[in-house]
Amino acid sequence: MNEKYDVVVVGGGAAGLSGALTLARARRSVLVVDAGDPRNAPAGHVHNYLAREGTPPGELLAAGRSEVTGYGGEIESGRVASAQRAGTDGFRVVLDDGRSVLARRLLVTTGLVDELPEIPGVAQRWGRDVLHCPYCHGWEARDQAIGILATGPLAVHQAQMWRQWSADMTLFLHTAPAPTALELEQLTARGVAVVDGEVAGLEVRGDRLAGVRMTSGEIVPREAVVVPPRFTARADVLASLGIEPGEQEMGGHVIGSYVAADPTGATAVPGVWVAGNVADPRAQVIVAAAAGLNAAAAINASLIEEEIESATKVAVR
Repeated sequence: MNEKYDVVVVGGGAAGLSGALTLARARRSVLVVDAGDPRNAPAGHVHNYLAREGTPPGELLAAGRSEVTGYGGEIESGRVASAQRAGTDGFRVVLDDGRSVLARRLLVTTGLVDELPEIPGVAQRWGRDVLHCPYCHGWEARDQAIGILATGPLAVHQAQMWRQWSADMTLFLHTAPAPTALELEQLTARGVAVVDGEVAGLEVRGDRLAGVRMTSGEIVPREAVVVPPRFTARADVLASLGIEPGEQEMGGHVIGSYVAADPTGATAVPGVWVAGNVADPRAQVIVAAAAGLNAAAAINASLIEEEIESATKVAVR
């Protein structure tokens, strides 16, 4: 690593690499620090990414890394422990191994953590046949026997969404509130079965999900299970700069946390931008990549303004 960069990108997923590529092509010195634990690592393929449909996540990232370095950007494996204001130099970025660099601007794309319910089998099969997003996995699970594991008040909404992809739907109430009379009527009208009682775990036979096991001992056959996680922003680096995440709501209910920013990704701290899932829990890969480009363009514009001001002061003297 060099001693100083125009921009340090914290996180090497789609948002971070897209931002780094844009900045490198703008002839900026860029360092990407990547911890190497992307959110979508358990998934087999990336979906809804135009012209990249079905690409394995690791393959997409490898191609992105190659493109960034091809334009002179640098990528370092490691984890950023903290970042602090460093006077007129911008920010000092400290890695967890003690090394540090200076950056005029920061782009934080650290993503989020999917916090899953502690039900045996859920974490082990996450991203395979335990799913959460119908736009990410609905086509692959189409016409299968799908179960919705209710862990919050949005379970009925999720069941109605997934009904678009399969007629064989079962809503497991588990620990969620019982549906209202109207909701129950709507579920029945669309053929969604409702199972009362808590879920004890998932039944797996061989290497395939076979069903949902209730605390009563009953096993309800299912081929896929939808589990809504809590989306928690990875915001430790931002916290070291005084930026704390806020609550992310959907339908009047808290579904996780996110870091607030303006439409370009600029945070409340001058010189710090965010992009991707750390700022938008619902962003799919293509949206995260677009947000990285958007933030990078704003960062480059801010650097140009700073350079104009500096050059003007020198000319006046």
